[in-house]
Amino acid sequence: MRDLEFGWFIPTRGDTDDYGEPLKIAAGPEMFERVVVAAENAGFEYILIPVGHQCWDAWMTGALMAGKTKSIRMLIAARPSYINPVLLAKMIATFDQLSKGRICVNLIAGQSEQENIAEGVMWTKEQRYEIMEEEVSILKALWTGGEKTDWNGKYYTLKDCALVPRPYQKPYPKFYLGGGSAQAAEISAKHSDVHLFWGDTTDRIQENMKMLRGLAARYGRENDLGFGMRLQIICRENEKEAWEAADGLIRNVTPERENYIRTYYAQSEANQRVQQLAREKGDLIAPNLWAGLTKARPGAGICIVGNPEQCADVLQRYIDIGCHSFCLSGYLHDAEAARFHKWVRPILEDRNQGRMKAA
Repeated sequence: MRDLEFGWFIPTRGDTDDYGEPLKIAAGPEMFERVVVAAENAGFEYILIPVGHQCWDAWMTGALMAGKTKSIRMLIAARPSYINPVLLAKMIATFDQLSKGRICVNLIAGQSEQENIAEGVMWTKEQRYEIMEEEVSILKALWTGGEKTDWNGKYYTLKDCALVPRPYQKPYPKFYLGGGSAQAAEISAKHSDVHLFWGDTTDRIQENMKMLRGLAARYGRENDLGFGMRLQIICRENEKEAWEAADGLIRNVTPERENYIRTYYAQSEANQRVQQLAREKGDLIAPNLWAGLTKARPGAGICIVGNPEQCADVLQRYIDIGCHSFCLSGYLHDAEAARFHKWVRPILEDRNQGRMKAA
């Protein structure tokens, strides 16, 4: 049985407790440090740094925040074709050495076709996943092979390529992936250490876990691939206060914002599933599991809402079906991290004795 791990999130676009004013707390080094220090103090083991046209650069942010903290790992995206894989391998290995093992890699093919076009990424979604697979294979070859590496692929050719330094973590840092497409599942089965599902029913998650284990078995990795959840959380001392905070997040959202969420990310299968859940099940897809935030926030918008016991109950349902990694975020991000540490974490520690690191 795997140890449980918990991650948090830096909102590098800006923070808010009201999506009618999504940039209420401006992005910048002061806010980033406040959030990452709060997350580390709350016992979170890694922190997801997002990518996207509205976000500050994840690599620079992660490097600076590693210098402001002592133990928390930076989970930073490697997006296909953005960085030459040899340079990317050197960047990750250098980060790993300088931080003594505090980097992990998030594999993202891109949520928005409009964003890809705007940024000059002309590859199709299928091609981006092909490139991602080839780039990850190159990274692993450079990190674990001999002194020189040759590679003859569809998108890259290397001849006598030497890499310095090698990673601090052996054999290399962990890979996470959270896509919802068949191609994402195939790459996760072959390469990921953790497949992060977005919020969904436990029945659906169990079905997907079974499917992914079957795919991983083809690569001899059925015992190597772990599973986790990417969720929002709103925890308050009582349920009424939690739902008031949840309502405050979306109360002032404009129709224009809702339409932007539906259309700008429409090609992402993971986003399609989130919107489908909201349509079919309404605002509550399970007890204390709320889809209302998907009106205001793209991506992993399914949210746990409740008092400490209720929030722990939702997480425990996922733990009981085999999830071990939980990448969470809440509003405001520094304050919600502290609430999780104070109220929810002790309940989970009591229920899962010996599976959580001391915070």
